[in-house]
Amino acid sequence: MHKKVFWVSVALIIFLASSFTWFIPDAFAFTEEQKLLLQSWRIVNQSYVDDTFNHQNWWLMRQNFIKKSLNNREATYKAIEEMLATLEDPFTRLLRPEQYHSLQVNTSGELSGVGLQINLDPESGFVEVVSPLVGSPAESAGIQPRDYILEIDGIITNTLTLDDAAARMRGPVGTKVSLKVRSKNQGDIRTVKLVRDRISLNPVYATLKNEQETPIGYVSLNQFSANATKEIAHAVVELDREGAEAYVLDLRNNPGGLLQAGVEIARLWLDEGTIVYTVNRQGTLGSFDSFGEALTDKPLIVLVNQGTASASEILAGALQDNGRALLVGEKTFGKGLIQSLFELPDGAGLAVTVAKYETPSHKDINKLGIQPDRVVSQEPITYNQIATEADQQYQTAVKLLTNDTIVAHAL
Repeated sequence: MHKKVFWVSVALIIFLASSFTWFIPDAFAFTEEQKLLLQSWRIVNQSYVDDTFNHQNWWLMRQNFIKKSLNNREATYKAIEEMLATLEDPFTRLLRPEQYHSLQVNTSGELSGVGLQINLDPESGFVEVVSPLVGSPAESAGIQPRDYILEIDGIITNTLTLDDAAARMRGPVGTKVSLKVRSKNQGDIRTVKLVRDRISLNPVYATLKNEQETPIGYVSLNQFSANATKEIAHAVVELDREGAEAYVLDLRNNPGGLLQAGVEIARLWLDEGTIVYTVNRQGTLGSFDSFGEALTDKPLIVLVNQGTASASEILAGALQDNGRALLVGEKTFGKGLIQSLFELPDGAGLAVTVAKYETPSHKDINKLGIQPDRVVSQEPITYNQIATEADQQYQTAVKLLTNDTIVAHAL
């Protein structure tokens, strides 16, 4: 009797063990395509800023997508893009190998295209201009921050991802692209035909200007690329050597770039103080702070407008909240989210929103922007008119810097 019970127990154990094995997913049974999708899911699961994942069951999302027919890499990419689209966050996206490479070039070298920094409007899905790059075909054609790109070569942009839209505007030097543009002001729609050109990503232009017998160092920063901090530091040291008594830092139409570059450039101007707070999905508050001696303590005005975004807003907010500079111009763009890049095994990558940031006074600027200390509205001017008599925002900065009473009171 005992022997019979024993064998029945053994048989039951063997049955349960085999059943248990059948229900456990075997990692080695996944195809390469499934592994790529699962790794993408896992990166978002561990890093995404919203732990509700846009109020949906992210684990169930995994189970549903792993059942899809992933017969080739293109099918896998489309499945990943579809999965990420459920987050309704245009900044969290798949970067195919060529797109991932282009993004790396965009922060370190040069590229060819029309010279637009763009965003997807979350409500309409159309491409929105953050800013045109200085000296680019887009700037020469009069395209402005907050304009909408409705079509690219006849393709409606609310059917494209952010990177697809960017890829369609890039291309070999000398080739043409047609954009249907809706103006931010009048709402007029026009077709703009552009010839792609080499876009220089040298981020800094600096010169000494004698304004009302006051030598002012004018420094324009158009992007927070990998070499931006070094270039700004070199410019300030040279301008100090040439006798600059005050500074204008021009961040107009600067769409941002590398977060670390924004932090490091703030440290060039600040002896001490918080530069930016970051808030992750657990609500944990981190901060980047300034330490050590600033390059100069001379009066500083920062120029901003609607094309001042992301890392530019971090820098502008840090200088404003710490009382280091006055901001002059128009309210900034309002992008207060931080993305990290994750490389996938096949050379593709994921850009994932991992945190939001707040200024030192705990202002959340996402979709709100930063209000300047002196609001000066200005109609569009050409590249050659920047920092001249025609540039009213710059002229306001000069008046503030050459009026000792105002500067002493403001700074």
